[in-house]
Amino acid sequence: MTDFTTRLNQAMELRNIKQIDFVKAAQDHGVKLGRSHISQYVSGKTRPRRDIERFLAAVLRVNADWLAGESVPFDDDPETFAKIEHVSPDADFEHIKRVEQNSSIQNSEHIEHNNELAEIEQEQDMEAAANNNVQDPSFPDVPSSVTSEPMNIGSRRVFTKSHKLDNVLYDVRGPVVNEAARMEAAGMHVMKLNIGNPAPFGFRTPDEVVYDMAQQLTDTEGYSASKGLFSARKAIMQYAQLKNLPNVGVEDIYTGNGVSELINLSMSALLDDGDEVLLPAPDYPLWTACVTLAGGKPVHYVCDEQSEWYPDIDDMRAKITDRTKAIVIINPNNPTGALYPTEVLQQIVELARQHQLMIFSDEIYDRLVMDGLTHTSIASLAPDLFCVTYSGLSKSHMIAGYRIGWMILSGNKSIAKDYIEGLDMLTNMRICSNVPAQSIVQTALGGHQSVNDYLVPGGRIYEQREYIYNALNSIDGITAVKPKAAFYIFPKIDAKKFNIRNDEQFALDLLHDEKLLIVQGTGFNWKDPDHFRVVYLPRVEVLKGAVDKMTHFFSHYRQ
Repeated sequence: MTDFTTRLNQAMELRNIKQIDFVKAAQDHGVKLGRSHISQYVSGKTRPRRDIERFLAAVLRVNADWLAGESVPFDDDPETFAKIEHVSPDADFEHIKRVEQNSSIQNSEHIEHNNELAEIEQEQDMEAAANNNVQDPSFPDVPSSVTSEPMNIGSRRVFTKSHKLDNVLYDVRGPVVNEAARMEAAGMHVMKLNIGNPAPFGFRTPDEVVYDMAQQLTDTEGYSASKGLFSARKAIMQYAQLKNLPNVGVEDIYTGNGVSELINLSMSALLDDGDEVLLPAPDYPLWTACVTLAGGKPVHYVCDEQSEWYPDIDDMRAKITDRTKAIVIINPNNPTGALYPTEVLQQIVELARQHQLMIFSDEIYDRLVMDGLTHTSIASLAPDLFCVTYSGLSKSHMIAGYRIGWMILSGNKSIAKDYIEGLDMLTNMRICSNVPAQSIVQTALGGHQSVNDYLVPGGRIYEQREYIYNALNSIDGITAVKPKAAFYIFPKIDAKKFNIRNDEQFALDLLHDEKLLIVQGTGFNWKDPDHFRVVYLPRVEVLKGAVDKMTHFFSHYRQ
């Protein structure tokens, strides 16, 4: 492929432009350009004249010289329709003829090409009726002439996604992230502050954990028991005892491919259509998604930014109905980094006790606590209630890719016998979780916890937290509550100052202008477009570069 062809395909992928979109844009701008022309350009069979190249660049909103193969930035001074004149398709036909006639082709190929040219000319007259494949581009810079139209598929059956997904979002890996991936595919560098994945930022798995997994690989080739290896569950049970979780035995421990799998499993086992679950706002969006997919109704209670992001107990109480089955808390919290004190947890327990509700507690960050504070598991305060507590090694041991998490059933299990049967059924159906990862749980939970070194003054996570908190608050129009745990901060934007009405658009604008990737607040089921989440796992030197980008962006941005 030529440089032009390679870059044409890259830009089409980046902008989510299909071949028919060029044809439609050409119609709207008085340029007769057939599908066969475009297919030849895309396949590398021929290259258009310069004026056609400029037209293609205008549709793609890229620099025409970059598209032509020159060493210039992709998005610097992009071509526009206002800059170019209408092009003559006849001249382009002659160009195609010259290219083909100058090559050493067989006589039969001459005949075939002449037929193809006749087909191209006939196709131009048919293009007005060929608007049935125009795609709905997700990239905001696509010219307004490329619009969404229904696909005319005749009698063919069309397969659509389940309507259960209509109200499901997971913007931690959503449209803005997809746009960043397209930009990277086009050769641009994107600074990512969107996902809590320690490994890319230089956090290494403890050597002892890696060694022990390697030693046990040949012993972990088969299935384990559905709930997990006995050695792993025994170690988790002992950890639960240290956290003062009541009434926990080995059979109350379920291992999973990360906590995410277990959240999905536990919601599916519990909910009938219309059952309600109280969830925090902001939340980790998987919780809302899993409640929705299970047929339940997520009801979000507010966490109060003015009170260290603690749950608003009055709001929680006001949203309990006769359909409410459970309360979910995320402590330490993602995305705010809040750590709930015992008195707040006791109020939640009392509310659950009054209304006979289950408690689900996501505690995956329970070993990532700073400032000399201590994490309290809510289940330790509720021996008379039925509680499910989630944790794992992905964050505390920097092994997110190993996919090892667990859930612990505690408290009054006699009131949940039928539910536990459902859990067991779904657990059996998925066979078992990742057995090699299970094999290192005992090692990981015992002995020196290397993560503690990161969480004290001089440690990476602590110092990065200190820097990002102070730096974000120094930006005019941005304020943030200091996180006490995990590695996230959830700053507030002065939406009036920046005229922000759509925070996904804000995230896209920040991505396009500064090549900086964050997740907008509504991606965490926060109702207003005035927050975003920053992951502060990168080293301080990298965070400084990110803050410089944000400072420059907010100095001029208005939506």
